[in-house]
Amino acid sequence: MAIEVGTKAPDFELKDNHGRTVKLADFRGEKNVVLLFYPFAFTGVCTGELCALRDELPRFVNDDTQLLAVSNDSIHTLRVFAEQESLEYPLLSDFWPHGETSRAYGVFDEDKGCAVRGTFIIDKEGVVRWTVVNGLPDARDLNDYVKALDTL
Repeated sequence: MAIEVGTKAPDFELKDNHGRTVKLADFRGEKNVVLLFYPFAFTGVCTGELCALRDELPRFVNDDTQLLAVSNDSIHTLRVFAEQESLEYPLLSDFWPHGETSRAYGVFDEDKGCAVRGTFIIDKEGVVRWTVVNGLPDARDLNDYVKALDTL
Protein backbone atom coordinates (compact mmCIF):
# COMPACT_ATOMS: atom_id res chain seq x y z
CA MET A 1 0.00 0.00 0.00
CA ALA A 2 1.33 3.42 -1.00
CA ILE A 3 2.40 5.87 1.66
CA GLU A 4 -0.22 8.46 2.52
CA VAL A 5 -0.51 12.21 2.36
CA GLY A 6 0.93 13.79 5.50
CA THR A 7 3.64 11.13 5.81
CA LYS A 8 7.30 12.05 5.85
CA ALA A 9 8.67 10.91 2.48
CA PRO A 10 11.16 8.04 2.77
CA ASP A 11 14.62 9.26 1.89
CA PHE A 12 16.53 7.56 -0.89
CA GLU A 13 19.81 7.68 -2.74
CA LEU A 14 19.67 6.54 -6.37
CA LYS A 15 21.86 6.86 -9.46
CA ASP A 16 20.50 8.87 -12.37
CA ASN A 17 20.84 8.12 -16.07
CA HIS A 18 24.30 9.73 -16.05
CA GLY A 19 25.54 7.77 -13.02
CA ARG A 20 25.24 10.72 -10.63
CA THR A 21 23.89 10.13 -7.13
CA VAL A 22 20.59 11.86 -6.37
CA LYS A 23 19.29 12.05 -2.80
CA LEU A 24 15.82 13.21 -1.84
CA ALA A 25 17.38 14.94 1.17
CA ASP A 26 19.33 17.24 -1.17
CA PHE A 27 16.09 19.04 -2.05
CA ARG A 28 14.86 19.51 1.54
CA GLY A 29 14.43 23.17 2.36
CA GLU A 30 15.10 24.07 -1.29
CA LYS A 31 12.50 22.61 -3.66
CA ASN A 32 9.25 20.70 -3.81
CA VAL A 33 9.71 17.34 -5.51
CA VAL A 34 7.45 15.58 -8.00
CA LEU A 35 8.49 11.96 -7.50
CA LEU A 36 7.13 9.84 -10.31
CA PHE A 37 7.45 6.05 -10.40
CA TYR A 38 6.88 4.30 -13.73
CA PRO A 39 7.14 0.62 -14.74
CA PHE A 40 9.69 0.47 -17.58
CA ALA A 41 11.52 2.60 -20.11
CA PHE A 42 10.61 2.13 -23.78
CA THR A 43 7.02 1.03 -23.10
CA GLY A 44 4.09 2.86 -24.68
CA VAL A 45 2.30 4.39 -21.70
CA CYS A 46 5.53 5.21 -19.86
CA THR A 47 7.03 6.90 -22.90
CA GLY A 48 3.83 8.90 -23.39
CA GLU A 49 3.76 10.07 -19.77
CA LEU A 50 7.44 11.01 -19.65
CA CYS A 51 7.29 12.84 -23.00
CA ALA A 52 4.23 14.79 -21.84
CA LEU A 53 6.28 15.93 -18.83
CA ARG A 54 9.17 16.81 -21.16
CA ASP A 55 6.83 18.96 -23.22
CA GLU A 56 5.70 20.88 -20.11
CA LEU A 57 9.06 20.79 -18.32
CA PRO A 58 9.15 24.39 -17.00
CA ARG A 59 6.12 23.52 -14.85
CA PHE A 60 8.02 20.67 -13.19
CA VAL A 61 11.65 21.79 -13.15
CA ASN A 62 12.08 25.35 -11.94
CA ASP A 63 13.23 27.40 -8.94
CA ASP A 64 10.60 25.81 -6.67
CA THR A 65 10.14 22.30 -8.08
CA GLN A 66 12.22 19.31 -9.19
CA LEU A 67 10.88 16.37 -11.17
CA LEU A 68 12.44 12.96 -10.43
CA ALA A 69 11.29 9.93 -12.44
CA VAL A 70 12.08 6.47 -11.03
CA SER A 71 11.96 3.04 -12.66
CA ASN A 72 13.51 -0.33 -11.95
CA ASP A 73 15.59 -0.16 -15.16
CA SER A 74 19.40 -0.01 -15.10
CA ILE A 75 21.14 3.36 -15.47
CA HIS A 76 22.38 2.22 -18.88
CA THR A 77 18.85 1.58 -20.12
CA LEU A 78 17.73 4.94 -18.71
CA ARG A 79 20.60 6.77 -20.43
CA VAL A 80 19.61 5.42 -23.86
CA PHE A 81 15.91 6.06 -23.17
CA ALA A 82 16.57 9.68 -22.12
CA GLU A 83 18.71 10.30 -25.18
CA GLN A 84 16.16 8.75 -27.54
CA GLU A 85 13.25 10.75 -26.12
CA SER A 86 15.17 13.98 -25.30
CA LEU A 87 14.34 13.74 -21.60
CA GLU A 88 16.32 16.40 -19.77
CA TYR A 89 15.28 15.64 -16.20
CA PRO A 90 16.73 12.95 -13.92
CA LEU A 91 15.69 9.37 -14.60
CA LEU A 92 16.59 7.44 -11.46
CA SER A 93 17.42 3.76 -11.35
CA ASP A 94 15.83 1.67 -8.60
CA PHE A 95 17.53 -1.36 -10.12
CA TRP A 96 19.66 -2.56 -7.21
CA PRO A 97 18.76 -3.43 -4.58
CA HIS A 98 15.90 -4.19 -6.94
CA GLY A 99 12.86 -2.04 -6.12
CA GLU A 100 14.05 -0.90 -2.70
CA THR A 101 12.81 2.68 -3.14
CA SER A 102 9.62 1.60 -4.92
CA ARG A 103 8.89 -0.71 -1.97
CA ALA A 104 9.55 2.10 0.53
CA TYR A 105 6.84 4.15 -1.22
CA GLY A 106 4.49 1.15 -1.47
CA VAL A 107 4.35 1.07 -5.27
CA PHE A 108 6.36 -2.06 -6.14
CA ASP A 109 4.41 -4.86 -7.82
CA GLU A 110 6.04 -8.07 -6.60
CA ASP A 111 4.41 -10.20 -9.30
CA LYS A 112 5.56 -7.97 -12.18
CA GLY A 113 8.92 -7.01 -10.69
CA CYS A 114 8.44 -3.30 -11.27
CA ALA A 115 6.88 -0.17 -9.88
CA VAL A 116 3.27 0.70 -10.66
CA ARG A 117 2.41 4.27 -11.69
CA GLY A 118 2.74 6.19 -8.44
CA THR A 119 3.31 9.92 -8.11
CA PHE A 120 4.12 11.72 -4.87
CA ILE A 121 4.36 15.47 -4.48
CA ILE A 122 6.72 16.18 -1.62
CA ASP A 123 6.98 19.65 -0.10
CA LYS A 124 10.19 21.44 0.84
CA GLU A 125 9.98 20.01 4.34
CA GLY A 126 9.96 16.44 3.03
CA VAL A 127 6.27 15.71 3.66
CA VAL A 128 4.05 14.02 1.06
CA ARG A 129 1.31 16.55 0.19
CA TRP A 130 -0.42 14.78 -2.73
CA THR A 131 -0.35 11.35 -4.28
CA VAL A 132 -1.91 9.24 -7.00
CA VAL A 133 -1.32 5.57 -7.75
CA ASN A 134 -2.54 3.95 -10.96
CA GLY A 135 -2.21 0.42 -12.24
CA LEU A 136 0.29 -0.52 -14.93
CA PRO A 137 -1.93 0.23 -17.96
CA ASP A 138 -3.46 3.48 -16.63
CA ALA A 139 -1.72 6.75 -17.52
CA ARG A 140 -1.78 9.66 -15.09
CA ASP A 141 -2.96 13.19 -15.87
CA LEU A 142 -0.10 15.65 -15.45
CA ASN A 143 -2.59 18.49 -15.01
CA ASP A 144 -3.37 16.94 -11.63
CA TYR A 145 0.28 17.47 -10.68
CA VAL A 146 0.07 21.13 -11.67
CA LYS A 147 -3.02 21.65 -9.51
CA ALA A 148 -1.35 19.93 -6.55
CA LEU A 149 1.82 22.01 -6.92
CA ASP A 150 -0.26 25.19 -7.03
CA THR A 151 -1.54 24.43 -3.52
CA LEU A 152 1.96 24.38 -2.00
